[in-house]
Amino acid sequence: MSDNSERTEARGNARGGVREWLADLFSDEPEDLPELMELLRDAAARQMFDDTALNIIFGALHVGDMHARDIMIPRSSLVVVQEDQEPAELLPIIIESRHSRFPVVGDDMDDIKGILHAKDLLPLVLEKDHAKFSMKDCIRAATVIPESKRLNVLLQEFRATRNHMALVVDEYGQISGAVTIEDVLEQIVGEIEDEHDVDDDSGVKQLEPHSFHVKANLPIEDFNEHFATQMSGEEFDTIGGIVLQAFGHLPERGETVEIDGLHFEVLNADSRRLRLLRVETPR
Repeated sequence: MSDNSERTEARGNARGGVREWLADLFSDEPEDLPELMELLRDAAARQMFDDTALNIIFGALHVGDMHARDIMIPRSSLVVVQEDQEPAELLPIIIESRHSRFPVVGDDMDDIKGILHAKDLLPLVLEKDHAKFSMKDCIRAATVIPESKRLNVLLQEFRATRNHMALVVDEYGQISGAVTIEDVLEQIVGEIEDEHDVDDDSGVKQLEPHSFHVKANLPIEDFNEHFATQMSGEEFDTIGGIVLQAFGHLPERGETVEIDGLHFEVLNADSRRLRLLRVETPR
């Protein structure tokens, strides 16, 4: 048989396999999300698509069940600027934080005036006289959303408005945090590594006095050192392994477990492993 004939036959077999799987899928429609996910796992096992595609599909399915409150940067961790600050005061804040967008506030954190884009200050580099600078000329309108806003809806709004940050308010109208488009996309495609990510080397990011984001691949000895715990590293190398053992199954986002007095919540996971955890210490 010629090489062309072999390739033609291989393509025919592949198309036949896909058609058969699709026929099976729609002849016995899944009744709920777990059944659908099982069908997708079966399709991946048949090598109809790879694990990366499977994880993205799972992320897209789960994002509709998540809310802004689940992933927001908490109020205590927001870097804000004052509406009356001069360039000499603004630039050190922007350079040190290395963020691209900053909430602009008035009298207090709940008096939101808008959003300042760091790139809008670039003309100041060429201007020697900053006396003409006016914050009102630079800030843009702020997008404000409730904590209950679903992430799939928020992503659509980000795309429609071309905004990349939304401020989150609680039921009393007070600022409780912020969400960026990157935060939402990470729930679908996994963590997006950034050269300016805070505490990227340590694997631990403190949100509040007793609340932390912890990467699941953090070595157990580093976790013990940071949280003054004595978890055993004999069976597992990472804190994700310890948490996985405590669950007894691969948990989904939002599931929680208590280990040695610490409260663990799964923030990000794919079809094979844990990615990001929220750890709360005793108050």
